[in-house]
Amino acid sequence: MKKFGLIYVCFVFLLFQCKESKEVIDQVKLTSFVNPFIGTDGPGNTYPGATVPFGMVQLSPDIGISGWDRIAGYFYKDSIITGFSHMHLSGTGAGDLYDILVMPTNSRFSERIEANHFKPFSSFSHDHESASPGYYSVGLLDYGIKAELTATERTGIHKYTFPQDDNSQIHIDLGYALNWDSPTDTHINVVDNSTIEGYRKSTGWAKDQRVYFVIKLSKPFDSYQIFKNDTLTTSPVTGKNTKIILNYATLEGEAIVLKTGLSSADIAGAQKSIEIEAPNFDFDSLKNEAEAKWEAELSKIKITIADETKKRIFYTMLYQSMLAPTLLSDHNGNYKGANDLTMKADGFDRYDTFSLWDTYRAAHPLYTILHPNRVSDMVNSMLAHYKETGLLPVWSMQGNETNMMIGYHAVPVIVDAYFKGIKDFDSELAYKGCIASATDHSRQIDDYMALGYVPVDEHDENWSVSKTLEYAYDDWCIAQFAKALGKTDDYNTFSKRSEYWRNLYDSESNFMRPKLKDGTFVANFIPKDYSPYFCESNAWQYFWSVQHNIEGLTEIVGGKERFEKKLDSMFTLHPLAEDVLPIFSTGMIGQYAHGNEPSHHVAYLYNYIEKPWKTQELVREILDTQYQNEPSGHCGNEDCGQMSSWYVFSALGFYPVNPAQGVYAFGSPIIDSATITLENGKTFTVNALNNSKENKYIQSISLNGALIERNYITHKEIMEGGKLEFTMGSQPNKTTKNSMAPSSKLYN
Repeated sequence: MKKFGLIYVCFVFLLFQCKESKEVIDQVKLTSFVNPFIGTDGPGNTYPGATVPFGMVQLSPDIGISGWDRIAGYFYKDSIITGFSHMHLSGTGAGDLYDILVMPTNSRFSERIEANHFKPFSSFSHDHESASPGYYSVGLLDYGIKAELTATERTGIHKYTFPQDDNSQIHIDLGYALNWDSPTDTHINVVDNSTIEGYRKSTGWAKDQRVYFVIKLSKPFDSYQIFKNDTLTTSPVTGKNTKIILNYATLEGEAIVLKTGLSSADIAGAQKSIEIEAPNFDFDSLKNEAEAKWEAELSKIKITIADETKKRIFYTMLYQSMLAPTLLSDHNGNYKGANDLTMKADGFDRYDTFSLWDTYRAAHPLYTILHPNRVSDMVNSMLAHYKETGLLPVWSMQGNETNMMIGYHAVPVIVDAYFKGIKDFDSELAYKGCIASATDHSRQIDDYMALGYVPVDEHDENWSVSKTLEYAYDDWCIAQFAKALGKTDDYNTFSKRSEYWRNLYDSESNFMRPKLKDGTFVANFIPKDYSPYFCESNAWQYFWSVQHNIEGLTEIVGGKERFEKKLDSMFTLHPLAEDVLPIFSTGMIGQYAHGNEPSHHVAYLYNYIEKPWKTQELVREILDTQYQNEPSGHCGNEDCGQMSSWYVFSALGFYPVNPAQGVYAFGSPIIDSATITLENGKTFTVNALNNSKENKYIQSISLNGALIERNYITHKEIMEGGKLEFTMGSQPNKTTKNSMAPSSKLYN
């Protein structure tokens, strides 16, 4: 009995220890796995600063020197910081924003350099720098000042810890500009010795950007100097280039907190941002609130995976998928409209920063799973843009249409939301917006409608082939929308237009080939060349952009065997040493370029010719080689959530080849398990049994306990909750020719 009692006591002790260990594991915050520095080196163009999910404020350090590498304000290889500005773009090729630069200084250092236009700066070291969701910190070494940043949705919060110095200062510079950005009109008004208000209007990629602000400081300043065009003046001041320097005497270790409320509409909106979101100067409390917001969003997907590095990459990608679109409207709904008037969002939050040529492919489909309530607001934001301009957005930001890139890709985002049951928007208005964008006579849509393709314009970089293919995909989406709304004539019209891709297929070269207005193909056509006929791509990379009719594309090239050989060549025809690759041709596997969006669905196409193991092999290769847990961890521009969303989907084991179809093609999951908590209260779990680096091939698939012999899952099945289970192995399973959903069939 004594022996039995001892065994029992040991068993209870071990059970308690196991339970305690599990509780410790469960308590590890998912934010601790996020590395905001991924993409800050190499071509990623991300920023490491403080923001909250989809927030208006992106408070981040600026190197202060222009250039492609510093398009997001910061470049990991640099060694100086010129200040901290409140707005940044995540992973784009567009050099804009950088609004309202703040920089603390003191008497320890006064050097200036021409490279940053003689602005104050400090050296910094990555040994004295850290970043996590909602927080950034760095030591400004030349001054001995510690800078800390956090944010709410519409407010940026700075905390500067100073050494003892009778000449400590905080510089607020509205004339500061970087890359494409240039101020047109700025204003500063000193309200009292702890409050400053004003605005910064600028032009750049966004031609008419307006940022109104209110700044409050936890310590009143002793005095100030205010400047117009570098000439000392008095408050209030208005001009193209204004700045103010606040003077302090600080004690050793004294901290000053500065809060900046923002609005695109007016100063009153900026004031309300501070009052509601940051009513106190408790920096740590505000930082904890920002972290909690991120923890809640990251917790929507909880994964287990043996490789901790991959876990860090996964949660960083999930984090980066939520840096855009960004909030535009105030608490009262006011915002700067795309018609340059102050507009009001009634019943929804107005978002902007819609990088749609990139994000319609995977980011927006991911939002329909994780953030359907926000998707409703995003669609209503696109419809607001339509009411303001007569067209849906193409690439909009800060209440402006930039018309960057091609297509009318608000269409698949809206249509996808509609068919997935996210219908808290006016469907008839949405439909009118889709038709308006598809029949507008700008951007060669008139030629496309008249000729059935976009013709070559030898005098311009007109991207004719890419436009034709992108327009045809969007037209397929409109056709499905028309059919659902009972608009038969439009359905027939846009169904016909969705097949216009065929008009550029050249059987001689077996490529989509640019055509002149007279109907003849261009001469001297070399598919791997990066020419003006293809948008940031070549003929190899754009050939596959018929996501709505993979079966038709297979048939036109001569059947599944020839399609397979062409796909094989896509991934094995490596560039030669003498080939000149443009800046956007990165992440190369043969002619496949993972660093640019047109390639993103291509590895999944083997599913459509009953060779899914080739998809599984390639997806694993891309996951393993094109994303790393280091500053240069992105193989190309992160592009407002698209590059990261590709990873999130693919890590889970599925991907939306046709983004508006409601279908996800299977790949090769790298997670061991994942639990997705849905906003409808249900959960969807994914398990990958026997998963490992070697076991990358799917042996069998079950859904809710029943074996399935198909290479896809539907959005509806995910949203109903349940369990998807992959059994993995080291060898391809070629015995079961799992079916693939026809690419043109909706599953809603």
